[in-house]
Amino acid sequence: MKHRPLGRTGIQVSPFALGAMMLSSHPLANGAQEDVTRIVHRALDAGINLIDTADVYGDSEEMLGRALVGRRDEVVLATKFGRPLGEDPNRAGGSRRWIMTAVENSLRRLGTDHLDLFQMHRPDPGTDIEETLSALTDLVRSGKVRAIGTSDMPASEIVEAQWAAQARGLERFRTEQPHYSLLDRAVENEVLPVAERYGMGTVIWSPLSSGMLTGRVRRGQTSDLRRTQMFAALRDERRIDAVEELHALAEASGLSLTHMALAFVISHPGVTAALIGPRTMDQLEDSLAAAEVTLSEDVLDRIDEIVAPGTGVGRMDQEHRTPAILTPALRRRPIEQRSAA
Repeated sequence: MKHRPLGRTGIQVSPFALGAMMLSSHPLANGAQEDVTRIVHRALDAGINLIDTADVYGDSEEMLGRALVGRRDEVVLATKFGRPLGEDPNRAGGSRRWIMTAVENSLRRLGTDHLDLFQMHRPDPGTDIEETLSALTDLVRSGKVRAIGTSDMPASEIVEAQWAAQARGLERFRTEQPHYSLLDRAVENEVLPVAERYGMGTVIWSPLSSGMLTGRVRRGQTSDLRRTQMFAALRDERRIDAVEELHALAEASGLSLTHMALAFVISHPGVTAALIGPRTMDQLEDSLAAAEVTLSEDVLDRIDEIVAPGTGVGRMDQEHRTPAILTPALRRRPIEQRSAA
């Protein structure tokens, strides 16, 4: 598997990265340490060298740490902080207080003395970005973290963070982890171009749209009923219509939908790597086979006709929503100010 530069960090990574959310004892995940270890070792043997996890993925960090015993030096190891861990409001976000605690907890669980990439899992509108960057800068200078990144950060906030780092002499975010897939192409508008402009690497999460692009969710043929009941996006008729068209295109092109979806994401010049999140060895092997797929111009043109560049069909349940979207008061004038008269 050929390597690509992770932005301008000097780190080289594989175009497919192993996402470890399903490598835990969660009921929907893998469950057994020996199976997790087998999947991790198979991925490393196949040429994958970037592994991504997070503190909120149950016991994924612990299981991954045990799986990497003796092979830690082969891995560009990434984890994330910032999403809530319990009810305590101080066990979340981008404050110095939480960052310093979160990194020590992740290092202990992973059984390592440093992280190659430490990522802010979601933007924190309640914390000044300079507070976050200052704490992360201290971690880089101490040697506990090699590079820092973000996930699901809007383009405007990426730019703000880059300027704040430059103005204050702080470490800057080197990577962004956005959601991008055949069904969800909004990041083509600004996030991917902005990341390229600042020399940031991008690691895509859910390139298979929570399983919608695996062929398990089809019109009238749903075979993943539990996940379909959990996520509204898997029941979105507009998304199902697009999946049917994409499935027909893949079939006519002699490809599986999964392989076409993964090949599509890593074909974008602004994408460094796509996370594959297998739960089983069979799923891993199927994803690895996509590394051999190159999409033709005709196939890419037809994809553009089904889901136009820079657009999306519905949206995933897990996507970050900014306060401006979540809070009606931020997008509605007081009633006495609404009249134009």
